[in-house]
Amino acid sequence: MLHITLRQLQVFDAVARHLSFSRASGELHLSQPAVSMQVKQLEEALGLPVFEQIGKKIFLTDAGREVQRVSQAIEQQLLDLENTLADLRGVRGGSLTVGVVSTAHYFATRLMAQFRQQRPDVRLTLNVVNRETLLNQLAANETDLAIMGQPPLGRDLEAQAFMLNPLVVIAPPHHPLAGERGIPFRRLAEEPMLAREVGSGTRNAMEGLFHEHGLTLQPAMEMNKNEAIKQAVEVGLGLGVVSLHTVERELAAGRIITLDVEGFPILRHWFLVHRQGKRLSPAAQAFRDYVLEEGARKGAVDL
Repeated sequence: MLHITLRQLQVFDAVARHLSFSRASGELHLSQPAVSMQVKQLEEALGLPVFEQIGKKIFLTDAGREVQRVSQAIEQQLLDLENTLADLRGVRGGSLTVGVVSTAHYFATRLMAQFRQQRPDVRLTLNVVNRETLLNQLAANETDLAIMGQPPLGRDLEAQAFMLNPLVVIAPPHHPLAGERGIPFRRLAEEPMLAREVGSGTRNAMEGLFHEHGLTLQPAMEMNKNEAIKQAVEVGLGLGVVSLHTVERELAAGRIITLDVEGFPILRHWFLVHRQGKRLSPAAQAFRDYVLEEGARKGAVDL
């Protein structure tokens, strides 16, 4: 039986996040010797070092990384307990962390704003990250719910589609293909294409469609942000494939247009995702119900 305390784990977690004893002491309002003593007592209880120093920097050991994983899980369980007890006491509120892929933040922020009007007592946190980071956060139980495209198999995730996510081809208004109808896909493949980074949902969809036509996607440029792709398209660096939800303002302003290309729009879905077997807090359950109800009310097409 390990004889360690929550305080030791709290201090360890602060040092592990900052990889600095001095920064951890500032966050915890403790002296640096007090922080060092808590970590030393933790290491004595574990029988293994949790940090190693190389030069002037400290790093987590293998044991330290394992302790960090468990520490984060314990912190999440305590938050779940807090929310559950508050619900049992009939107290509204609680906390909710929602992670979204960058493509989805255009409407996810609106969803959260609408939800907050109904539940102003809930403490909301929105993390906008790329797809792989969001999958890692789900695996580490660092987010309650996630909004993303089709999640991969084999990740122990529960996912429910709630809204269509049409992918469209965008171009500058002066492009030679502007106004043409039924543009053959091979004609599109002759144009310089701007693509998201490997592993993103949009990139996967593009590569899949190229493969269906016996072609290989060879992007003229790769970018890790939709904003960068939109701006590059506007100035004529190439064509892009993006979610229609990300370009509503630009289309309305006439800064870009969509092209009528064979195979487009690619109709995909947005999914609400959480870890398999995760016990959702009352706040998380309320948000999940709200999102699914909104998707059903809007016909799962738009919000």
